[in-house]
Amino acid sequence: MAYETTGEATTVEVTGGEAQTSEGRATGRGTPEKGAGAELTRERVLAVCQSNWEYRGIDDASMREMLEELTAHLDEAAAAGRTPRDVVGPDAKAFAAAWARARTPLPRRVLRMAALIPFVLGSLLLLTHLFDRSMSLAIEAPRITFYVALAAAIVAWEMRRGSLGFRGWIVAGLVALPVTVITALLIGDEPLFRLPLWGTLLFLAPGLPYTVVDIRARNNEPDED
Repeated sequence: MAYETTGEATTVEVTGGEAQTSEGRATGRGTPEKGAGAELTRERVLAVCQSNWEYRGIDDASMREMLEELTAHLDEAAAAGRTPRDVVGPDAKAFAAAWARARTPLPRRVLRMAALIPFVLGSLLLLTHLFDRSMSLAIEAPRITFYVALAAAIVAWEMRRGSLGFRGWIVAGLVALPVTVITALLIGDEPLFRLPLWGTLLFLAPGLPYTVVDIRARNNEPDED
C-alpha cells in the first residue's frame, strides 16, 4: 500500500508490516519493540504520529495534511476489514519517523543534526565536569573521539527512531568504544588541552531550542503500553 503526500514527490509504503519511504530505507522490520503496536487503535496511531511529527518539527500545515491523509487511509482500511496495524506496520513510531524523514527537507534535517551533535557532546562534557568536580577538563584524543562518536550515534538514532531509549544508548556505546580504543592505540592519551566550564556551556547553546521543543513533545506523547 503506497501513500503519496501532496506537498512533495514522496511515497510512504507499507507492505507486510514494513514502512518504507521513497528514499529507499525501510523501518519497522523484524520484531517490534516492547509495547509498540501491541494494541494499535485508530486514535492511538494518529496520536503517536502527531506527537512524533511535532517532535521532529513538522510545520502545522504539513502536519494537518499528513494527519488528514493518514486518517483517510485508516478509514479506508477499516472499511475493508483491515486493522490500523495493517496500515502502519508493527511500530507506529517507526512509520511516523519514516514519513517525517520523507517529508522534511534535507537542509532542515542537517541543521537539526548540526545543532544536536554539539548539544549531546556538551551534555556529556558537563557530566564529566560534575563527576570530576573540576572547572576544567583535560582533553585527550581518545576522549574527543569517544564523545564525537557517541554524540553522532545518538543523534543518528534519534533522527531515525524518534526516541533514544536504552537500546539506543547501547548501540551508541558499541559504536564509540572501538573508535576510542583505536584512537588510544594510534595516538596515545596525552592531554591536548584543557577545556574550561564556560567552553562546555557553549556547546549546549545551538541545541537548546530543539531540546525545549523535544521535551514538550515527549511530555505530550501518549504511552504505547
